[in-house]
Amino acid sequence: MSFFSEDKASELKEIFFESAQELLQTLNEEALALEKNPADAETVRSVRRTVHTLKGDSAACGYRELSELAHELEDVLTPELAQSAQNARIPEVVLAAADTFQSMLAAYRNNLQPPSGDALRQHVRKLTSAPAAPEQARLAPTFAWSEYEQVVIAHSLDKGNNIFHVALQIDRDCPMRAAAMQMIRNVVGDFGTVLAIHPEDNTPAEQIDVVEMAIASKHDEQWIAKKSHIPAVIKDVVVVRAGGAAETAPAKTVLEIADTLTQPVLTAVPAPAESKDEPAEKTASKSVVSENSLRVDADRIDDVLNLVGELIIGKSMLLQTMSEFDKRFAKDPLRGKFADAMAFQARVLTDLQKSVMKIRMVPVEQLFRRVPRVIRDVAKSAGKEVALQISGQDTDLDKSILDTLAEPLTHLVRNAVDHGLEAPQERVALGKPAAGTIRLNAFHQGNQVVIEVGDDGRGIDRAKVVAKAIERGIVTADEAGRMSEGEQFALIFNPGLSTAAQVTEVSGRGVGMDVVKTVLDRLKGSIIILSKVGEGTTFQLKVPLTLAIIKALLFRVADKLYAVPLGSVLEITRARESEIHRVDNHEVVQLRDQVLTLVRVAKLSKRKASPGKQLFIVIIAIGDRKFGLVVDRLIGEEELVIKALDDHLVATELVSGASILGDGTVVLILNVQAVVGRVGREGAKGAHA
Repeated sequence: MSFFSEDKASELKEIFFESAQELLQTLNEEALALEKNPADAETVRSVRRTVHTLKGDSAACGYRELSELAHELEDVLTPELAQSAQNARIPEVVLAAADTFQSMLAAYRNNLQPPSGDALRQHVRKLTSAPAAPEQARLAPTFAWSEYEQVVIAHSLDKGNNIFHVALQIDRDCPMRAAAMQMIRNVVGDFGTVLAIHPEDNTPAEQIDVVEMAIASKHDEQWIAKKSHIPAVIKDVVVVRAGGAAETAPAKTVLEIADTLTQPVLTAVPAPAESKDEPAEKTASKSVVSENSLRVDADRIDDVLNLVGELIIGKSMLLQTMSEFDKRFAKDPLRGKFADAMAFQARVLTDLQKSVMKIRMVPVEQLFRRVPRVIRDVAKSAGKEVALQISGQDTDLDKSILDTLAEPLTHLVRNAVDHGLEAPQERVALGKPAAGTIRLNAFHQGNQVVIEVGDDGRGIDRAKVVAKAIERGIVTADEAGRMSEGEQFALIFNPGLSTAAQVTEVSGRGVGMDVVKTVLDRLKGSIIILSKVGEGTTFQLKVPLTLAIIKALLFRVADKLYAVPLGSVLEITRARESEIHRVDNHEVVQLRDQVLTLVRVAKLSKRKASPGKQLFIVIIAIGDRKFGLVVDRLIGEEELVIKALDDHLVATELVSGASILGDGTVVLILNVQAVVGRVGREGAKGAHA
């Protein structure tokens, strides 16, 4: 029996999925906080409240498997657990639970069977059971790989390699743990390529009882198991072929391991002494939306914004009509009343537009919140120490742009940790702190928002980038020599170009930077690279505040009306034809103390420019460079509602959209970056002719 109609139930589930994503994000943040301070009982209480909320919400939507699993985890997360000797392992369980819940939510959203939570449930039961006997327990590994380690293993399997999960239990009576660890490293080096290893090398040897690793090897299980038995050092060995069965472990343990390997990543936590459940929490979860907030589907806001755009076009039509009325009936007493009504309507419409735009605006913090977990997993996979610095998280940005930036930001952060930052030993040798620093910053700059991703790593070797680009035929040596520093750095955005000495599963294939550039172009944004070898790199992503309504500068070329975003315009000047010169197959003009490259819009549109000795030059900025658009006549500033164009209407990348003026005239909005790129390509062709 259902208490809701089908439509209402569907709407309830959509609300649940949205709130559940916030809860999981909070769960990740709380787990990362526990990693820094595992004994913080208040953080454990906060985690429990989050899980409790997720449990109740999932039960209300009929997702029984998720609700029951969250309930069992909630039972374990008591303040007493934070004070136990094994509290350092709690964060791994919470992170693994977040991953498991995420997988289950994805299945529910797509109407699929949710994955089993038995692996998580098994560890929950261990936490609530009595402590183990004082004697050394039998080896029962979990092979709890992080999501990036799983990606590494999966890619290696796809390449046809034989992958083995190996666990080595160190004898408790081994007198010299440090020497034992070195012997293990020497033996493991003969196995093959180590894809993942727990614990990491920076863990004190005295704290290590079990070493787990994933290895790509040409040897078989029996050879690895036999080679792993080091007298007086290794007490027990388990070897599991990926997708197969163990060679040396008892049957029951093998089944447990095989089951674990097919489940979401989890870490076994030793069971503390049993404790009574704490009283039910009365404090509401901080992730729950407050009562004065209202969840509205983004499509509904888009519909309202489109209607506001139509009203703006209607206002332009009325202004045009009023202008004609003034000319015909200059002395009519109704002119004043019409003007007052128009002024009132314009003021209300402006306030309405600002209000709708504010609804779409969300703080960049929502984008930055995803980064700590990404950095933590990549740093752990790469064996690096990373500190994260965040500023400007209160900067507002259009929700649609913010969501689109999630992928490029993730690419840049992963690349910075894996490829940008040096290993701890290398950093110390260079006189740097062992822990590298990743910086995230956001701020407004005119009508744009700038998001910076920086690091204090090895920096980008510009000479290597240029050499690689020449080697791959992207540019010639002569073209590279004429490029500015920014243009040479921008070569890394070409597909397949990478200067990484070693390709990893995270970076080095020359794919991610191409994705970043593609997304920024789609958003009509730009990206600037600032880098110095040995000191680090900063990527500046510049995107418009919104893609719906812009202020633009209108101008005419021949009989066509064009516009460029006003935020890209630096100034407007005039020049004579005699002042224009040709350098390296480009037209240039002297503007004060610099040489400015010119772009004739008439030439790009294959129209004949109006004759005249005086030319208007609209100076625009793209990244750190300036260009001049040569136009016939300036019309003025106008607020434009951007309308997307179908490919069959305008088959060129030079136009990013169109708008309609009050008199019905269509104005084409130029894609400034594409225009400048076309000039660069045509100049290169002319140079080779």
